[in-house]
Amino acid sequence: MNKRFFWGGSIAAHQCEGGFQEGRKGLAIMDKVTAGTYEKPRQIHEKCLEGYEYPSHTGIDFYHRYEEDIKLFSEMGFTALRISVDWSRIYPTGEEEHSNEEGLFFYRKVLTALRDHNIELIVTLYHFELPEAIVRKYGSWNNRKTIELYLKYCRTVFKEYKDIVTWWATFNEMNHLETKVKREHDELMSYMVTGLACSKSDPSEVDAVMARCTYNMTVASVMAIEEGHKINPDFKIGCVFGFEPFYALSCHPEDSVKALDCMEDEVVQIDAMCLGRFPERKIKEYKTRGFQVEVFPEDAGFFMRNRLDFIGLNYYASAAVGREPLEGETPDMYGGYHNPLLEKSSWGWTIDPVGLRYALRFFEQRYRKPVIITENGIGAYDELEDGTVQDDYRIEYLSSHFKEMKKAIKEDHVNCIGYLMWGPIDLISATTGEMKKRYGFIYVDKNNDGSGTLKRYPKKSFYWYRQVIESNGEKLDF
Repeated sequence: MNKRFFWGGSIAAHQCEGGFQEGRKGLAIMDKVTAGTYEKPRQIHEKCLEGYEYPSHTGIDFYHRYEEDIKLFSEMGFTALRISVDWSRIYPTGEEEHSNEEGLFFYRKVLTALRDHNIELIVTLYHFELPEAIVRKYGSWNNRKTIELYLKYCRTVFKEYKDIVTWWATFNEMNHLETKVKREHDELMSYMVTGLACSKSDPSEVDAVMARCTYNMTVASVMAIEEGHKINPDFKIGCVFGFEPFYALSCHPEDSVKALDCMEDEVVQIDAMCLGRFPERKIKEYKTRGFQVEVFPEDAGFFMRNRLDFIGLNYYASAAVGREPLEGETPDMYGGYHNPLLEKSSWGWTIDPVGLRYALRFFEQRYRKPVIITENGIGAYDELEDGTVQDDYRIEYLSSHFKEMKKAIKEDHVNCIGYLMWGPIDLISATTGEMKKRYGFIYVDKNNDGSGTLKRYPKKSFYWYRQVIESNGEKLDF
């Protein structure tokens, strides 16, 4: 393994910060989403209502406890941490003439603390934290006005932190919006990416709206790359994508075609940002389906000039698909089915370490770009006993994935330059809105109803991951 390999973790503002009404923060789209569970879906409200728990309002109180948490990350030996900047902390409604100095100051404190602990900063500019006012006034990414507002925000953040941040990601997982365009829309996923609730839209227009959002966000990303490189040519600017490899359910050729079709859906925006043009196959599909997508003549130049410096890969699971839906089976949020040859987590996610190697090879062969694994982990029920958690299941999960990652690097010659585990400290689950679904190396004393002391406790995996980092991935035993 390269000695400069990034070892660390990833977190997101709306899942950890809290401080909902502090520092002149504005209302963001995830601030209106309730707590939920695996069995009870989160609700999306028009406004915040009395009597409901909105997890983003308190998070795990990273807003006040970031120094304590960063110290714990440093004790594990982190060399990198990916965080997100909440757009609504910088421009509360998205349209202010001047940025919010309190928000900028908060993130400077966080970023400086990370630098003081020799932890490389990887900053995501958009991780489901769109100012809610932009959705109400302009219809979110369905309107190219949002591109203009996003670029203003990006320029502000690029300039403010150009002295301490080199690594940036323009968006997180916007490509999962595109996978919904040809399948039944997942209400929460579409909302997280855009702030638009499909069930409250004209059914005949939903697909067209999602297609426009897909295209406009992709254009915004390459425009942001250009803006960032103008401010500092040394910036490394990438984008983070969720990727779920699809396997054919059988040897039938049409099952293989279906699997390929699903994979092609997932990489539309990656193709656009790495290969220098928005895929013609997708533009033709939009036209065939009657979608009115604004494609400006100058867009082609932005795609050609501004390709990603690196790809961020969020990998959790694989899926299987076939030419026909499986009777009696419910597809996952990305349209695939559970592979009967593989185990599942307590939340129904397929556990497939080899799928990580598959994904890394797929990206290497298609794009020839450096890849950082920006998210990977397992949500599990943890029991705190005697001030710690004996989470051998987490260690086993991560160890098996590290082994496949190392094969991809050493045997397949994939240019993978880092591994950032999600999430290194217990935080709010984005999909279920609960604390019970725990990912971290650090246990946070908070319950689904919001009660708890918020005290932090290192788990067994905390010390194991420290050993992994110290050995640069060589010591995986536990």
